Formats: sequence, structure tokens, C-alpha cells
Amino acid sequence: MLNAYWLTSVVGGEVLDLVGQTGLVAKAVLLLLLMFSLLSWAIILSKWSLLRRARVQSGRFVRAFRKAQRLQDIAAVADQFRPSPLVGVFENGFEEFKRQGGRNPQAVQRAMQIANSEGLTRFERNVPWLAITGAVTPFIGLFGTVWGIIDAFHGLGTAGAATLRAVAPGISEALITTAAGLAAAIPAVIAYNLIGSSIREFAARGDDFSLEMLNAVERMQVPQAAAETVGVRR
Repeated sequence: MLNAYWLTSVVGGEVLDLVGQTGLVAKAVLLLLLMFSLLSWAIILSKWSLLRRARVQSGRFVRAFRKAQRLQDIAAVADQFRPSPLVGVFENGFEEFKRQGGRNPQAVQRAMQIANSEGLTRFERNVPWLAITGAVTPFIGLFGTVWGIIDAFHGLGTAGAATLRAVAPGISEALITTAAGLAAAIPAVIAYNLIGSSIREFAARGDDFSLEMLNAVERMQVPQAAAETVGVRR
């Protein structure tokens, strides 16, 4: 009872009455639009939470990385910043660095690029459904409207009363599906563009961090090369 009252106060009693008076095809269209809308909002909320945590932890991880004196130091605490995709970039690069013994920076760079691509792929998962929702739902709503108008004019022709009062209720019921299609599409399109912008930002941050990591690797190679030179002289 309370839910019905809340829904009536938000949407409007007249709109709910029109939805209740629509035909079977219009109800099926509205149900399909509702499914698209729920799916898109689930993706929006989950991606917003994921990107927010990743952004916060990425900032903390970069600050910790810049303060660390050795790569081993940051490797020991990397799990604290796990939501950040930069952790995966660092770990892949560090593992390759240990395998190569620091002798092949290009291999380290390739390992970090692979990890960065994997992190972006994780962010992009299910995001295309927002684009599908934004592109398809207005046409689904338009289909419901066209079908409703056809039905309204067919009933008008059968009744033989060519007046606005006779045709207006049928047309108003038909236009509900177009409004529902736009209500499903607009948030999906906005979220798709915002999420895409955030993912591109993370891609750039991953590339920048890879360069910082390579600088750290090269700094570690200088003392190692000096030690090897001293050992040869001895």
C-alpha cells in the first residue's frame, strides 16, 4: 500500500491510470523497456562504485610508489591498494623485472602494457549494454506508440466518431511508450559517455605510471651496473 502511494506520488496517478489502460502490446513494450532500464541502472551503479574506488586507491598507490625507496617496498604493500588497476600494472612489471634481472626494460614495459589492457577490459565489461540501451529503447518506445496510434485510429474508424475527444485517449496512451523509451535511454547515454571518459582517463594514467615504473627500473640498474664494474676490476 505504501509502495503504491509512493509510486503514485512520484509518477502521477493519471500516468499510472494510462499505463493500466494500455493494450497488451503496449504493456509488453513497457515491460521490455523496464528490463532495459533496470539492467542499465545496475551497470551504472556498479561501474560508478568500481571507478570511484579505483580512482581513490590509484591516487594513494601513486603517492606510496613515489615515496618508496625500492620497488620491493611498494610490492610488500601493494595489496592495500588492490581496487586500483595500477597495482596490476606494477605487479606485472615487477615480476618481469625479477625474471629478467633488470636487464631488459622493454620486456618490463610490454608486461605493464598487457596488465593495463587487462585492467581496462575489466572496466569496460558490460558497458556496451548502456550504448545498446541508449540506441534501442527509443525505437522500442516508438514502436509501441505507432502500434497504439494504429489501434486508436482503427477504433475511431470502427466507431465512426471523428472527434478529438474520441481519439485523444488512445493517442495519449500510445505516447506513454515513447516517454518510457526516452526515460530509459537518456540516463544510459549520459552514463555511457561519462564512464567512457573515466576509462580513457585510467588508460592515460596507466601509461603514465608505466613510464614512472621504467624510470624506477633504470634507477635501480645504475647501482647494479656500478657494482658489477667494481667486481670486474677486482
